Amino acid sequence: MPSTERKHVYFASDFHLGVPTYEKSLVREKNIVAWLDSIKDSALEIFLVGDIFDFWFEYKQAIPKGFVRLQGKIAELTDAGIPVHVFTGNHDMWIFDYLPKELGFQLHRDPVKRTFGNQTFLIGHGDGLGPGDKGYKFLKRVFQSKLSQWVFARLHPNFGIWLANYSSRSSRASTGNDDAKYLGKENEWLFVYCNEVLEKEHFDHFIFGHRHLPLHLKLNDSADYINLGDWIQYNTFAEFDGEQLSLKRWVNGRAEAYTSEFN
Repeated sequence: MPSTERKHVYFASDFHLGVPTYEKSLVREKNIVAWLDSIKDSALEIFLVGDIFDFWFEYKQAIPKGFVRLQGKIAELTDAGIPVHVFTGNHDMWIFDYLPKELGFQLHRDPVKRTFGNQTFLIGHGDGLGPGDKGYKFLKRVFQSKLSQWVFARLHPNFGIWLANYSSRSSRASTGNDDAKYLGKENEWLFVYCNEVLEKEHFDHFIFGHRHLPLHLKLNDSADYINLGDWIQYNTFAEFDGEQLSLKRWVNGRAEAYTSEFN
């Protein structure tokens, strides 16, 4: 079991390992592993909130090559008794049972409610939440269907993985050509979603990924919303120390406070 000295909870998302090139992905992976290594002695729990891989599919007898450093580090953390939570995102929703079993993490497909100390959290990847984007919401249902998964599994891994990677590289999120702009609170769909939830149930903190833009916004006097950004451009993560939740950035092998101009 984790040491009683462990009290920090960490959140990160949108690593998109695998793009835009093998070399750049490997540098990013080593950076992420260094960050995970730096928090292993203080972590009560770790939440990796979706799009860890730019693409993932588990065939019955095959998985995508690569990412062994991250997988080994996660296994090391869980073997040490540190709970690690991995959320599926829109790029890696086809994680099934192999990685959770082999690496020992807890897999989540929907937002989860958690309490740390006396503070409540709603944590999720964030895709498909809030108003609008009906086209993506429809596609998400299609890709989540057992039929779509069965059809893709019929493709030879060499072709299937190549096809998925080719399609993924054309997206803004995977290539790292981050044109995400702050849209203002009234147009930030996850901010709107958080307020809709607050009308029905109180949470002190809402933590999501997907947006690729680090944000820490007040919802009201007692609730806030953090978007975790990404590790393509920002290298940002959130840390809860038992009392305060803060947005931070991993720079040159150390963590430092990150303040968004939109806070």
